[in-house]
Amino acid sequence: MSEKMEQYRIHQEPYYRSTGDEVALYEAAYSVRMPMMLKGPTGCGKTRFVEYMAWKLGRPLITVACNEDMTASDLVGRFLLDAQGTRWQDGPLTLAARHGAICYLDEVVEARQDTTVVIHPLTDNRRMLPLEKKGELVHAHPDFQLVISYNPGYQSLMKDLKQSTKQRFGALDFNYPEHVTETEIVAHETGVNGDVAGKLVSIAERARNLKGHGLDEGISTRMLVYAGSLIAKGVEPLAACRVALVRPITDDPDMRDALDAAVTTYF
Repeated sequence: MSEKMEQYRIHQEPYYRSTGDEVALYEAAYSVRMPMMLKGPTGCGKTRFVEYMAWKLGRPLITVACNEDMTASDLVGRFLLDAQGTRWQDGPLTLAARHGAICYLDEVVEARQDTTVVIHPLTDNRRMLPLEKKGELVHAHPDFQLVISYNPGYQSLMKDLKQSTKQRFGALDFNYPEHVTETEIVAHETGVNGDVAGKLVSIAERARNLKGHGLDEGISTRMLVYAGSLIAKGVEPLAACRVALVRPITDDPDMRDALDAAVTTYF
């Protein structure tokens, strides 16, 4: 493997707790190079799962955080000017296709639809990427795979994937883990004891019940890890929860009071 790709290789096993048959299903999908779509709420472990699978499969992983200003050139590449004149620089998608990496487009619906169209020829039996500006046709490396993720709860009619895009992918659903599993994850990632981790998970479960009733999004596993990390550093639990769990997800005073009350129930 080229030195260029070595920086994208994951050398240490990422901590990932399986919650079903997603690991086996993903391995089967990779064995036939099926493009995959990971669906689930923010901070529930989609990115960690992709990192874990890239490590398990021994493939480099190139991650792109999609946004509405992202152009097709940001994905495929562009000509740059330097002292020697113009030179072509591959974008992350081209780099992955050329060298056989897994390319992970995170929150893909944030990208404009005219940008996501460039992935179409890579996600059917052609497995190729036309670089129109360069006049080159990149045939995907045999090990290349495309993975996208998004949060279905956030989608509006304005922001959703076209059917012509969705139907090119296999899909795995993700959600927040069961209480016991999530408690283990929080304890492992932060160093707090199981009792504290369990209380944090209970607070999150209460908040998730408020989704759609004043909260756009529940408290994610990622946020629990932040709170647990603060507590492990000696921050008082009420303050840690206020900073890491309550204040980030709502500005509504009544909702904050309700969440603060949930925190004080456990701490």
